[in-house]
Amino acid sequence: MDAQGRGQAEDIDPADQWVLNPDTGDYELRLPSSTPQSPVPGPRRAAPAPSPEVPAPRRRRATPEEPPPGRRDRRRPAKKAKKKSRGKKILLWTGGTMAFVVLAAATAGYLYLQHLNDNIESLPDDGASTGGFRKDEAINILLIGTDKRTGSGNDGYGDKGSAGHADTTLLLHVSKDRSNATALSIPRDLIVDIPDCPTTQEDGSTKVIPGSSGVRFNQSLGQSDRTPSCTMRTVTELTGVKPDNFMVADFNAVKTLSSAVGGVEVCLAKDINDPDSHLNLPAGKHTIEGEDALAFVRTRHSVGFGGDLSRIELQQQFLSSLMRKLKSNDTLTSPTKMVKLAEAGTKALTVDAKLDDIGKLKDLGLELGKLDTKNLTFATVPVKDNPAEKTPVTVVLKEEPAQQVFDMIKNDVSFTEVKKKEKEKKKKEDAAVAARLEGAKSEPSEIRVRILNGGASSGSAGRELTYLQNEAGVTKSENAGNAPADIAKTTLEYAPDQADQARALAEILGLSGAAMKPGESVTNSQGLPTMTLTLGKDFKGAGVKLDATSAEAPKDLQKSTADKVECAK
Repeated sequence: MDAQGRGQAEDIDPADQWVLNPDTGDYELRLPSSTPQSPVPGPRRAAPAPSPEVPAPRRRRATPEEPPPGRRDRRRPAKKAKKKSRGKKILLWTGGTMAFVVLAAATAGYLYLQHLNDNIESLPDDGASTGGFRKDEAINILLIGTDKRTGSGNDGYGDKGSAGHADTTLLLHVSKDRSNATALSIPRDLIVDIPDCPTTQEDGSTKVIPGSSGVRFNQSLGQSDRTPSCTMRTVTELTGVKPDNFMVADFNAVKTLSSAVGGVEVCLAKDINDPDSHLNLPAGKHTIEGEDALAFVRTRHSVGFGGDLSRIELQQQFLSSLMRKLKSNDTLTSPTKMVKLAEAGTKALTVDAKLDDIGKLKDLGLELGKLDTKNLTFATVPVKDNPAEKTPVTVVLKEEPAQQVFDMIKNDVSFTEVKKKEKEKKKKEDAAVAARLEGAKSEPSEIRVRILNGGASSGSAGRELTYLQNEAGVTKSENAGNAPADIAKTTLEYAPDQADQARALAEILGLSGAAMKPGESVTNSQGLPTMTLTLGKDFKGAGVKLDATSAEAPKDLQKSTADKVECAK
């Protein structure tokens, strides 16, 4: 090879050719499109330097086949192959770390990922999880921030000597198609029932920690030796959603990560001086980190109504800003910052045993990194003051809107407008379905219907029959027993000439157009044509409207999206 050719070939470092493939999420080696042709074996000669006045002749492209006999392929030196393989792994782990940190921060800055297996602490899930997230399914991660005093510099926070509580808890749901996500805050003062918790002991035996009824949610962790698996079981009991994995962290995480990114911008609509959290900032925008960042997410007495719900709003503002900073080009294009971010979480994070592996954490990070922050919704479980307390300090569920939110997560329904084309298509489909409810309606006394139990609780068909006959005036109704198979959603099947009756019954029951199934009628016990109402697993009880769950969030739901800046009041 001549001197010029050899120089150009050796100037090309294969490490410079590692690029991210957006389709796979992996880093791949991209070789130069042109490589100098190896000379035919023969006597070695010094190649004359090209004249500066005459352009050097163009070299022909090297053929992609094997190099000439007796010559080693200089394009990929054998000694460097192993080194570049390790480099690829490091890049993958760093990319996974970045993607995971972007969304794993969703516990008021408490949770972060680190890329060293030796520093990952884990606890058993005790069978409370689904067994771990899956790439082809929706993902539900329980993120818990504890107020236990751990780590240096945390002596001024939390209850001294306490085993800690579930101080800040979010259920992070990422949709199956990764187009949207919801981070649902669960108030620590929410009154819940904590179920019995089988817990693995250090010697491998299992101890069942008795449950508690009518207690604060934050007692699901730390108290009575409860572990994160107890918090996981409590969330399942409350929401009906079974988490795939859990992650827990202490105060240090918010301090170290906010400093690692160079500070997080927040906004205050008024001056705040809270001696309890040590936050003292004037109104306006500020970039905070370290102790100031922790004080910001802990303060509550100087904002809103001075309670935990007001603090949750502050935390959500902080997280939105943190995620925007983490996904900014300034952060993502800096390998130094990415490594620093990974290291920032090493002393703060505890995961369940199903995630105690860097490969699984990297895979989870890449899944979470597919999400656009504008489609990440922060929401709070709908609650109200506890009516059992003269001076309320705890809260209880607002049953209907809370169930609506839980059902939206279980059914993988987005809280944001995600894809315009899909939305328009769905709008047309919904309009066609809704048209089934439009038109004349029969009188209740003219409705003929038989009722089948298709998955509702035992006795539901009989109870619904009693309601229809005694309270709704649908006297021409009868119990037809069990359906041939269980169904998820309640349906009403009717013949075209029974549409008036179907619309009337749908109005009484709160059925949506989607629940109405044009088809054929059957005969009742008197031999008369009748409709068929099949109660599915969604049936909530006699007289309870079936359309309580819709494709829209409750109107008064406290929520925000991660792409918007909102000032705390």
